[in-house]
Amino acid sequence: MRFSDFPLLPELLRAAAGSGYLSPTPVQEQVIPALLRGTDVLALAQTGSGKTAAYVLPLLHQVQAIARRSPRPLHALVLLPTRELAMQVAAVVRDMARFLPDPPKIAVVYGGVSANPQMMRLRGGAEVLVATPGRLLDLVASNAVSLSAVRLLVLDEADRLLDAGFAEELERVLALLPATRQAALLSATMPPAVQHLAERLLQAPLRVQIADGPSTVPDIVQRVVLVDPPRRTALLRQLLQQEGWKRVLVFVATQHAAEAVAAKLYTQGVYATPFHGGLSQGARTQVIDELRKGQWDVVVTTDLAARGLDIAQLPVVVNYDLPRSAVDYVHRIGRTGRAGASGLALSLVSAGTEAHMRLIEKRQGLVLEREIVAGFEPTEAAAAPDLATVPGTGGIKGKRPSKKDKLRALAVQAHRPDSGESGPAD
Repeated sequence: MRFSDFPLLPELLRAAAGSGYLSPTPVQEQVIPALLRGTDVLALAQTGSGKTAAYVLPLLHQVQAIARRSPRPLHALVLLPTRELAMQVAAVVRDMARFLPDPPKIAVVYGGVSANPQMMRLRGGAEVLVATPGRLLDLVASNAVSLSAVRLLVLDEADRLLDAGFAEELERVLALLPATRQAALLSATMPPAVQHLAERLLQAPLRVQIADGPSTVPDIVQRVVLVDPPRRTALLRQLLQQEGWKRVLVFVATQHAAEAVAAKLYTQGVYATPFHGGLSQGARTQVIDELRKGQWDVVVTTDLAARGLDIAQLPVVVNYDLPRSAVDYVHRIGRTGRAGASGLALSLVSAGTEAHMRLIEKRQGLVLEREIVAGFEPTEAAAAPDLATVPGTGGIKGKRPSKKDKLRALAVQAHRPDSGESGPAD
């Protein structure tokens, strides 16, 4: 199947082709026709699956068919959890609308910056609005925008919307929408809160589930290098010089680590800068723009950049610190190998994080070879044994014992020969 097979406006097909969309991804094959038919959609798909274009194209097709009037009523609303995602999706909407003969007015609003310029841009109305929930409610309260004419609602990254504490704000937004309207909910995961929201929001939806796991990242080479934690920065610097990597995204666990690692690399002659939620919106936008232009060799970031950040030809992602979950691992490495390009995902693993890495591999169906770089041979104790045989260790989000771990530990303790003695356990 090709994009030209979709019953979309010729101008939208032209824009899609110009942006490199020739053959639709599995999620696009199912979601685009459903939204064009007016069907609600519940899509479970991982990062890099093409879900943004899957709803943007039919959204523009539908809005374009509505007669223009002034002031322009809001017809399509897209809600996202972060400023970066909102700006990125708005850029996709504008890109896809660029050839329309009478393009709709498109606006994007988000918190962390002054609301006044956004209110000014909404004068005269907007037919497509990309927003974060908090700022949207602020603008509704200020009578800068009305939701009474919304025909199509999209909740993108729904799991993150709820994780970020937007549940109450989402309820307030939904209460302001017309009772009759089309809706699409897209999410990388389907926890109970998202499932409950989908049941209340959607009417007889088409359910689309794109398998996750290794098949979602076919163009990404994944490597694991063993190294002691204190030597990670020196190893990273050597690999940058040795491999000639440019435009590298390095993931760390905290904002402090982002600042510290970036500063150390910079003092050692690597053009590196931090990127995290503690920076102002202007600073964050500037960092990403400069990375896209090739002005930074390395951006050291928290999981703020794990979803939604789309930088063409980003060749390498490094897990300096391992992510807390297997899902976050997929999102992180999904920043590379996009739009048909190949990519490399490198994880720095120590004896203390080896068990955690194995759990990530197990969840993703992976078995990755361990590499050692000459001069950086690890000296710490051997990696921990398999968690399946050791009681008292935790799940993938840390070393806190899970319920299964606790039950396993009790069973092991009960079968020890000395379990009835008063002396210490083995």
